Amino acid sequence: MLSVNHLDIRYGDKYLFKDISQSVYAGNRIGLVGVNGAGKSTLLKIMAGVTGSDDGVITRGKTFTVGYLPQESSALVSDNTLYAEAESAFAEVLALQDEIQHINEQLAVADPESGVFQTLLKRQGEIQQILDASDIYTIRARIEKILLGLGFRQDDLARPVSSFSGGWIMRLMLAKMLLTAPSLLLLDEPTNHLDLDSLTWVEDFLRTYQGAMVIISHDRTFLDRTTEITWEVSLGRLSVYKGNYSYYLREKDERRAVEQAAYDNQQARIRQTMRFVERFRAKSTKAKQVQSRVKQLEKEELIELADDERQIRFTFPPAPPSGRDVLRVRGVGKQYQGQWVFREADVQFQRGDKVAVVGVNGAGKSTFLKLLSGEIEPDEGDVIFGHNVQRSYFGQHQAQELSPSLSALDTMALAGEGMTVTQTRSLLGAFLFRGEEVDKKVAVLSGGEKSRLALARMIATPANCMLLDEPTNHLDMSSQDVLQEAMAQYDGFIIVVSHNRYFLDSFVNKVLEVRDGRVAIYEGNISDYLNKLAREQEAACKSSSEGGKGSATNEESKAAGQLSEKSALSRKAQRRLEAQARKDHGRKLGPWKEKVKEAEATIEKLEERKVELETLMADPELYQDQQAWSAASNNYDDCTSRLKQAYEQWEEAQVEIDRAGAEMAT
Repeated sequence: MLSVNHLDIRYGDKYLFKDISQSVYAGNRIGLVGVNGAGKSTLLKIMAGVTGSDDGVITRGKTFTVGYLPQESSALVSDNTLYAEAESAFAEVLALQDEIQHINEQLAVADPESGVFQTLLKRQGEIQQILDASDIYTIRARIEKILLGLGFRQDDLARPVSSFSGGWIMRLMLAKMLLTAPSLLLLDEPTNHLDLDSLTWVEDFLRTYQGAMVIISHDRTFLDRTTEITWEVSLGRLSVYKGNYSYYLREKDERRAVEQAAYDNQQARIRQTMRFVERFRAKSTKAKQVQSRVKQLEKEELIELADDERQIRFTFPPAPPSGRDVLRVRGVGKQYQGQWVFREADVQFQRGDKVAVVGVNGAGKSTFLKLLSGEIEPDEGDVIFGHNVQRSYFGQHQAQELSPSLSALDTMALAGEGMTVTQTRSLLGAFLFRGEEVDKKVAVLSGGEKSRLALARMIATPANCMLLDEPTNHLDMSSQDVLQEAMAQYDGFIIVVSHNRYFLDSFVNKVLEVRDGRVAIYEGNISDYLNKLAREQEAACKSSSEGGKGSATNEESKAAGQLSEKSALSRKAQRRLEAQARKDHGRKLGPWKEKVKEAEATIEKLEERKVELETLMADPELYQDQQAWSAASNNYDDCTSRLKQAYEQWEEAQVEIDRAGAEMAT
């Protein structure tokens, strides 16, 4: 258990935290929410011990371990390969393995009657117990499972860490934390650097994670699927809601109504009291009553209402009229350093289409958008825009093009010439620039603030074709809601790269997938797309498990659908090809299945031998015979080493079988 006890932080007259006390218990799954600047990340850092606090403010059990993933991090400096760096998460266990090897060598030559021998023997037992509990022989399989789940490829394992970008380094840090499996995970925006595939994998992993977790995220779908309790930080207070994010929103509305009624009643009492004071201040006969009312007001704790940012609304400028056909991508391909990102992309969009671009990191999503924006040229094919199409583009580099000498308000005034000052301030407010913040110079804005201002500037520019690359990265949920609603009402064409499913679902009507060098279009929103993928995967698994007749039947159905095409094979020829494919598949799997069988038999024998040796070495009489003890110890070391090799052989063969099965399914 970890407890926060009477946390109090104040800057001038403003409380960041006002006497906050709360506890995290084993198994708790907590979402930490609040507006930008409320102190969410600061609270997480204090809980992690990264930011100091007064003695006794943070307490935790002796065996309660904490892992912390910051929102951003400087590049990891390491000379290791990806696999070796991930393996360093088990540094303590691996060090114990080396220590027990050294102890075994010392025991082999030590005098069984000496105190040193007994000390070494005791330490050996302690370490062996830890190693057995750590499941050390499955380390490699666990490392590969998590790295591959987070989007790394098999051939990445041997690459140096220094060759990966910042986003991949953050994935590696997340992988190391998941491998260490602490009692409490503290995750600050863990989805920022994940693509859709990796995001769903992390969700599934966390849903079965045995430890506790506190998660900050602006992805409400992610919070809904991974958390069961919600902590809200607002006005220095911490409120607890016993449900996920959707439950929190419903419950908060109910609490807000009660709070608003209490606030209105208090304000009415204050106005009534002030009228009494003003009316009878000069009358001596009422002096005592007036003083009593004044003291009563001074003692009363004023109710504060949290800002309701959902009241902010804005709409895009009307989209200039365009032709019905907005965009045609015809046979487009792009390559870098001789490697094709994608080829033969052929899609067409019409006025009013709103398209989400999805795919794993590195598949070419941002490249596709840059081609449409005109920032880069295709190496083959054509990008053709329709009549009177006016583009506006938001990419991460747009923030660098802002004039540092202008204020946020001036920047917007130049972009949205047709907007009133009220409309401009409302738009800035939706992107978290409020009050005096609109007068801040661009030069002093943070990276996230510049990105938000660049997005607001783009939105204020009249256009009928909007190209957006990760527009929600630096927006809190209230701002996402504002932008989401505006996009749903926008009458122009939108194409957007984002992994935020909830944000996309309400306005997207098509999904463009970039995968394995190809581009494909799916009708519907993100949920429709994910459901379709799930059905296809389920069908593939079912087909693979049924095999034989079932597989043939599926392929026959497929062949029947192709008979109408001139190039289709006959049913008989198709079945012959399928049979040959199954035969080739079986021939390919045969050696690996044999290796699995051999490894399992070896593992079973060695496990039995290990138990026999452990029983033998537990007998105190063994240590009276130095030669017998040395032989038993050497046999034990040899058995342990061979067992490790057998497990590695089993894992290697199993990986190959799984890979071949996946290839057959596709």
